[in-house]
Amino acid sequence: MSESTGKLKYARSHEWARLEEDGCVTVGVSDHAQEALGDVVFVELPQVGDTLIAGGEAGVVESVKAASDIIAPLGGKVMAINDILENEPETVNASPLDEGWFYKLQPADVDELDDMLSAEEYNQYCVESD
Repeated sequence: MSESTGKLKYARSHEWARLEEDGCVTVGVSDHAQEALGDVVFVELPQVGDTLIAGGEAGVVESVKAASDIIAPLGGKVMAINDILENEPETVNASPLDEGWFYKLQPADVDELDDMLSAEEYNQYCVESD
């Protein structure tokens, strides 16, 4: 698994979160999850201005294999969405940790990141879960 980037935190539901310098948090799906999903054909994202609750549904990813909920790894107000995914959902497969991000939010409680897994912990979780 090639996800040993230290700035990312991971949820057991396979989303990643990255705290940006401006205090917003960028959220996407892990490389492990996009591989398991297969070719992504559609992504439904939250709306800018939506308030998300940690552990709640934030959208849907559909692939040739299945549809899967996007779970909010932390709560807050959606500040931006990745418009590229509307016309190019395959970006999630090509670049899950970079151009394939889902949304950015202003966290209600940035300390929720502390409850998420480090890259090493997430990699171990994936090994144990498979």
